[in-house]
Amino acid sequence: MLNTLSGRFLILTTVFVMLAEILIFVPSISRFRLDYLADRLERAQIASLALLADDMLETELEAELLENAGVFNVVLRRDEVRQLVLSSPIPAPISGTYDLRMSSPFALIGHAMQRLVTPENQIIRVIGAPVRDAGLLIEITIETDGLRDAMIDYGVRILLLSAVISIFTAVLLFAAVRRFMVKPIKGVIGYMQRYAAAPEDARGIIHPSAGVRELREAEEALMQLQTELTQALKQRERLAQLGGAVAKVSHDLRNILTSAQLFTDRIEMSEDPLVRRLAPKLVNSITRAVSLCEGTLAFGRAEEPAPTFGRVALYGQVEDILESESLAGGTEGRIRFLNEVPVDLSLRADPEQLFRIVMNLVRNARQAIEATGQEGQITLSAREDTESWWISVADTGPGLPPKARENLFTPFQGGIRKGGTGLGLAIADELARGHGGMVVLRETGTEGTVFDICLPKGDGTL
Repeated sequence: MLNTLSGRFLILTTVFVMLAEILIFVPSISRFRLDYLADRLERAQIASLALLADDMLETELEAELLENAGVFNVVLRRDEVRQLVLSSPIPAPISGTYDLRMSSPFALIGHAMQRLVTPENQIIRVIGAPVRDAGLLIEITIETDGLRDAMIDYGVRILLLSAVISIFTAVLLFAAVRRFMVKPIKGVIGYMQRYAAAPEDARGIIHPSAGVRELREAEEALMQLQTELTQALKQRERLAQLGGAVAKVSHDLRNILTSAQLFTDRIEMSEDPLVRRLAPKLVNSITRAVSLCEGTLAFGRAEEPAPTFGRVALYGQVEDILESESLAGGTEGRIRFLNEVPVDLSLRADPEQLFRIVMNLVRNARQAIEATGQEGQITLSAREDTESWWISVADTGPGLPPKARENLFTPFQGGIRKGGTGLGLAIADELARGHGGMVVLRETGTEGTVFDICLPKGDGTL
């Protein structure tokens, strides 16, 4: 019970109501003492009226009047003269005097608390105003034993009533909390448990139904989380299946390309000048294709292989990429390729992985311009500073749409052209991060797009 929300709420409610009742008890017991003393003053005044009506009373009658009033003597001031109206022997000295006409609420509370904690029977003098203005003041002498007993009896009844009220209130709140808070929370927990058992099953996704705003917001957040996780799991399953298929295709394609690589060796011996000029590029392309297939197989087993660093003459590599893309697109005359990389610039990177990074960005730029059906230009430039090398790929294409910018480096979601997979940017970013660098979208718009490749000079990562 103590470990449940409703159980703790029940206990706390009971405690808080009891504290509130205690705060009410203090002024209540003070008021009871005041009423008790006022009642004794009124009785004493009534008893004194008998003496005022008949100046001569028998001693027995006078003692009976004092006993009925619950006092030892009565002093009445009707004019300027104080008169001892009724009197009897006082068994002990007077221990205190209390004037009810001039006492503040805090003084009354203090006197009441003092009386409760004083068990000894004492004799006190009480001064008050007569009822109906029957004089200037009335003064009585009483003992405190009866007053304290009456206060204790009243306090016990107040505490019992407070306990009943607190328990009744706590039970009502307990039922309300279980109905409007604990039950919806248990429902959310049940949805979470069912979803955890089968996260791929969309039927386990919660349907918000709570009436309390905070709980409904929690249910909506959980629904969004479960929906995204279910989609991610389905996508992961599809990617796993796709990875298996790609691995099989890459295995067979590697064997085919290996055979093609053997045939190209004989093509290089051709006497045709055009063939002799294009044969090395064909050999390089097939070699890269074989390496890519082997890398794909390695990726299927683990991750992208770690880069093997070496010095790369960037100008020559960019020339190969631009010439290959110009031939691949068949866009001679419509798309211009400009190599503005300094001829003497060399950098430290994995040659094959750097080739793939730049090639993916150039290919994306070419395909974006081709999709418009207009002329365009792709410019590659490079620079270096004290910490990094920077390679820029700029095009005059139509720019990236908002969806592509939101999922720029996400596989299968950051595709720019229709039918694209979005793998080019994802691969380029992953390879750049393997070098400790990054691929950054510097700007995009109707005037074109510029990507920057940053490769650090040191051994640390950015």
